[in-house]
Amino acid sequence: MEFTGSSVNGLNEAPPLFLESAPVLSSDDNVRHEGLDRLVRKFDPADRDDRNRALGLSGEETILLFERKRLTDAGMPELAGKIRWVSQEDGDGAGYDIRSFDFSGYERLLEVKTTRGYQKTPFYLSRNELEFSEERPDAFRIVRLYDFARVPRAFELSPPLNKVVRIRPESYKASFA
Repeated sequence: MEFTGSSVNGLNEAPPLFLESAPVLSSDDNVRHEGLDRLVRKFDPADRDDRNRALGLSGEETILLFERKRLTDAGMPELAGKIRWVSQEDGDGAGYDIRSFDFSGYERLLEVKTTRGYQKTPFYLSRNELEFSEERPDAFRIVRLYDFARVPRAFELSPPLNKVVRIRPESYKASFA
């Protein structure tokens, strides 16, 4: 599927986005948000999945437009034109969502993680995304987009990911072979 430039949310240009430093990984292994854990268990999983997919798509589009504007504003419209929304054009399985570039022309392979929550809201990372981050640590970045419903803010995380976030298994594949 080729991305034709049509917008998911009717956006024609990048909305304002505040970029900042990532939060520091806490040394306390026992930090839990029990109230948040209880609240999350109350939701219908299918409904939550639908909302999360829509939120993720909106977040990816926001970063796609932001990256195009970033490069265009830096006088690099030719690089901006080469940015690809990989998860929409090729399907969601590459290990990242957007192929962009830095100011030197090197690839930036961006996995976008979006939440309406606060800066330290936990997010999910697939095995594929984690393995890809290890294969291409030079180019892979997680763009954590948060406070999305109010004033979107973002920061980037670079591999090795286990040095900047706590990674814990949440589900397991069960098979007979």
